Amino acid sequence: MKTIQVARPSMPDFEEYVAEIRDLWENQWLTNMGAKHTKLEKELSTYLDTPHVSLFTNGHLALEIAIEAFKLTGEVITTPFSFASTTQAIVRKGLVPVFCDINSNDYTIDTTKIESLITDKTSAIIPVHVYGNVCNMDEIERIAKKYNLKVIYDAAHAFGVTIDGVGVGNFGDASMFSFHATKVFNTIEGGCLTFHEKSLYQKLNSLKNFGITSPETVDYIGGNAKMNEFQAAMGLCNLKRVNSDIEKRKAIVDRYVELLGNIPGIKLVKPQSNIVSNYSYFPVLFDGYRMNRNEVCDILMQHNIISRKYFYPLISNYECYKDMFIFNETPVASYISERILTLPLYADLELETVDKICEIIIG
Repeated sequence: MKTIQVARPSMPDFEEYVAEIRDLWENQWLTNMGAKHTKLEKELSTYLDTPHVSLFTNGHLALEIAIEAFKLTGEVITTPFSFASTTQAIVRKGLVPVFCDINSNDYTIDTTKIESLITDKTSAIIPVHVYGNVCNMDEIERIAKKYNLKVIYDAAHAFGVTIDGVGVGNFGDASMFSFHATKVFNTIEGGCLTFHEKSLYQKLNSLKNFGITSPETVDYIGGNAKMNEFQAAMGLCNLKRVNSDIEKRKAIVDRYVELLGNIPGIKLVKPQSNIVSNYSYFPVLFDGYRMNRNEVCDILMQHNIISRKYFYPLISNYECYKDMFIFNETPVASYISERILTLPLYADLELETVDKICEIIIG
C-alpha cells in the first residue's frame, strides 16, 4: 500500500495554473501587491463575506502584524491547544501568553474560565477555532466589551465556515486565516486577515511592507510579509474548486463517522448545530478503547498510513517556554492532547482508503 499522508494539498490542473501565471512573464510584476494579489483580495472578500481582506505571505506573520497593528501590550489570553504559531506570535511580539483551558465538546476555548484570567495587564483574547469547530463568539464578544479587550481569532482551521449563515471572519476585531499547502484552501503558503475597520487596511499594507506609506515616507517599523503573485495565482485557481473540495471532504468525514461513530472507547466531535463546516480535520479521541492513541498511531504507520497527534504536546509544555512563564493548569486540554489523533483527510482521499483505515483501527 502506498503511503497515505494525513493531509495533501489541493492543486489545480497544471495547464490552468500555467495559464494564470503566463502574464507574469509579460508584465514582470512578481510581488509588492500586484494585480493578482488585488484580485484575490477582492474574491476572498466576496467568498468569506467580509468587508476587508489583507493578504500575507503566511498566516503566522498575519497574526504577528495584527498584534502589532492593534498595539497590544501585557498579557493575551489564548489556549495551549493549538499549533505553535498562535503562542509564538504572542511571545515574539513581547507579550505574555495566559492559557485558558478548553471545553471537552469541541476543543475550543472554555469561555466560562476566561474572566478569571483577566488582570489589569490583559489587552486581548486570541481564541482558536479548532478543526473547523467555532468558538463561542457571542460570549467572547460579551467578555471583550465588558473589559475593553481586543479579540483576534486564530481562524487557521476555519476557512469558509459560517455560523448562522454569517462568515466566521466577521467576528472580533480581526480573524487570521492560514492558506498553508495542507489547508482546505491554499496559496502554497499564505494567509490573510479579515476585519471591519476600514482604516486598518492601509496600516496593515504598510506594516507588511517595511512600514512604507509612500515612496519617500516610512511611518512604521514594519517587516516583509507580502504575498507574491505566484501565491496569489495559486489562490485564484484554488478558490474556483474550494466548494467542490469541501463537498469531497464532507463525503470522507461522513464515511469515517459511519464506520467509527458507534465504537465504544472512540469519541468523535459532534457537529455544531448552527455551523456549516469546512471539514478541515477529522479528530478522533481514543478514550477507553482497546488501544490507546499512540498504539493506533503506530499500527497505522505500520500500514504506511500517517496520522497526527494534533495537538500534542500542549504549547505550555514546549521546551522553548521552560522557565520563561508560569502557566495555569489546563486539565481538559492536557487530557485531550494525550488522547487525540487526526486521521487522513484531504479532498482526493478515496473512500476505499477510508474503509481500510477504519478496518485497521477496528481490527
